[in-house]
Amino acid sequence: MKFLQLILLGTYLLAGPSILFGQKHIPVLNFEQLDPYLHCSDDTLYIINFWATWCIPCRKELPVFEKIHQEYRNQPVKVLLVSLDFPDRISSSLIPFIREKNITAEVVVLNDPNSNAWIDRVNPSWSGALPATLLYRGKTSIFREEQLEYSDIENLIRIIKTK
Repeated sequence: MKFLQLILLGTYLLAGPSILFGQKHIPVLNFEQLDPYLHCSDDTLYIINFWATWCIPCRKELPVFEKIHQEYRNQPVKVLLVSLDFPDRISSSLIPFIREKNITAEVVVLNDPNSNAWIDRVNPSWSGALPATLLYRGKTSIFREEQLEYSDIENLIRIIKTK
């Protein structure tokens, strides 16, 4: 089982709510439950994208993250898609979007309305706008608050892998 799947399964079993579609659970987390994903200290490169289905640039870039997920699935690179969709829109918007775009990367829903308390903890430069992406490996990290293209992500991966 993949590392993030194990974490997500553990979070699901310990923390509670999730959405089930097909055979995939989408955990619904508060920030304290998400925070450990932002601080893994192994040799894996983590790509964490904050997005929502109501965000047009997010919708445009999400297939790029899926492509990265597929291309790097046999390498120490993990993609986590953190949806900021409103809880009452998960069934009507999030799940249909994931199905339509054939998203197989890990997806969690961040349901923590006190964004003023956690945005700076993701990255102090983050205004809270979407999309936003954090890439890190160990203590090396890069944060971008913009729509990314495939080549942008590839370049950021190269930068982190060389540090």
